[in-house]
Amino acid sequence: MIDPKFPELTNVQVEKLKNYGEIEFYKEPTVVLDFGDQHYDFFVVLTGGIRIIDPDKKDENIAIHTRHQFSGSSSILSHRTVGVCGETLANTQLIRTSPENLKSAIAKFSDISDVLLNAFLLREDALKNNVQGIKLIGSEHSNETYAIRDFMDKNDIWYNFIDSDKEDGLVQLLETFNLKESDLPVLINSQNEISVRPSIDEIGTCTGVRLQLDDDVYDVLVVGAGPAGLAASVYAASEGLKVLTIDSNSPGGQAGKSSKIENYLGFPTGISGRDLANNGYIQAQKFGCTISVPHRVEGIARKEGYYEVNSNNTSILKAKTVIAATGAAYRRLPLESIEKFEGSGVYYSATSMHANMCKNSEIGIVGGGNSAGQAALFLASHAHKVYVIIRNEDIGAKMSDYLVQRIFACDNIEVLTGSNVVKVDGDTYLEKVEIKQNETLVLNNINYLFTFVGAKPCTEWLDNIIDTDAKGFVHTGLTICDNALNGESVFKHRKPYTFETSLPGLFAVGDVRSGSVKRVASAVGEGSIVVSDIHKFLALETEAKII
Repeated sequence: MIDPKFPELTNVQVEKLKNYGEIEFYKEPTVVLDFGDQHYDFFVVLTGGIRIIDPDKKDENIAIHTRHQFSGSSSILSHRTVGVCGETLANTQLIRTSPENLKSAIAKFSDISDVLLNAFLLREDALKNNVQGIKLIGSEHSNETYAIRDFMDKNDIWYNFIDSDKEDGLVQLLETFNLKESDLPVLINSQNEISVRPSIDEIGTCTGVRLQLDDDVYDVLVVGAGPAGLAASVYAASEGLKVLTIDSNSPGGQAGKSSKIENYLGFPTGISGRDLANNGYIQAQKFGCTISVPHRVEGIARKEGYYEVNSNNTSILKAKTVIAATGAAYRRLPLESIEKFEGSGVYYSATSMHANMCKNSEIGIVGGGNSAGQAALFLASHAHKVYVIIRNEDIGAKMSDYLVQRIFACDNIEVLTGSNVVKVDGDTYLEKVEIKQNETLVLNNINYLFTFVGAKPCTEWLDNIIDTDAKGFVHTGLTICDNALNGESVFKHRKPYTFETSLPGLFAVGDVRSGSVKRVASAVGEGSIVVSDIHKFLALETEAKII
């Protein structure tokens, strides 16, 4: 039986791919893929083979690609660093294809696209479980270490975490690399290159998640890579527009933090928010969209014929249209010292990393929406006890019924209605949480508190230049106040498009938009529909220039 991770291309498919690459011959074993390479090439084996090797176990083969099999994983489409080595066997003949030419072939031939992308995605999952990747050494209770882990986890960067609080041979391990505990956290790659207390920007660059962006004027700049932003990226790129998508943290937005989404059409057994985001991330790049993180947008200005977007870590980005898909973030609990424990006991998402952290512990979930319910059920399979803390007397007021039923059926989940967290306490990390239930104070030995309350729109970068509602969510289309349109001459001749803001050519979709439903499905719908607005806008702009 053929392993779906290592399929063979047909003779016809191989002949098609020959037109997109160069044929090379290697008499002696030669490294054609090296650990840490960015922008690496794709290879199809004609004769001989390619050994795929874990750089930490060079005597063992992960796989050997033989006749009509091919190298690569989904990272080849995103220019991420390669996490394995590839060495030819003796007397090997290959087709070498650049990532750009590979994308052209994928766009033109659906049969090749299906075979390659299915294999790429399966390989990515298998490699994550079997290849150590980068080593991260640091304390589980360190805010700095947590920020790095959170970024790498959400961006699907392979790494092996070594908890300095639990590592018996820590001193000896550090001495091997001429390091001290004060240097932590540190990253060490398979070539033993060391980065001491790296910034998130540095990690993004060295892993290929963050790209060197060019000075072109894009047709569409999507700010935010949640479900709405990714959907807009996929549809705009698939229709031939030049698209750049950026995000301040990772693809997926709040949905990417959901352990399991079960009410999204087409996934009867559910799908994790992370998998949904990763699939959308690859799908957008398949159609030629450029995606780069992390980039935090700090401002936007309108020039003649295009927008200029100012990011914190790159040159000015230029685009004919901009889509605001920055979503909303959970608010910080109004408690003294809460900031001290963020990353060391207080968290705003619940992923597999968090589940491993809170094994056999007592944890608290604050919030009564679907995100809180999904987190409670996911973490309950790891934690000793889960307290769901809500202000309302009815947990079903804001949470889907299927989640409510499962929560009540779970033996180690207790729902505390009419409750608020009033105090968090601890030395260097969270040790106790004080909860007020009605008029009674309850002191729990909670070491992990997950909060999903009070969505706040991420619109700081828009700096009051467009019309919003009282809470800061962006008005679009017919909801825009008439006064906000008076200064725009174009709106004297036409009404704003459905998802257009009070500035022509600046659109808003998803949770950042006033009146949005705050569901994954609706965000994806808005992200796909807005592209028709963009086509209309660009067509009018072109027509105006011709006239």
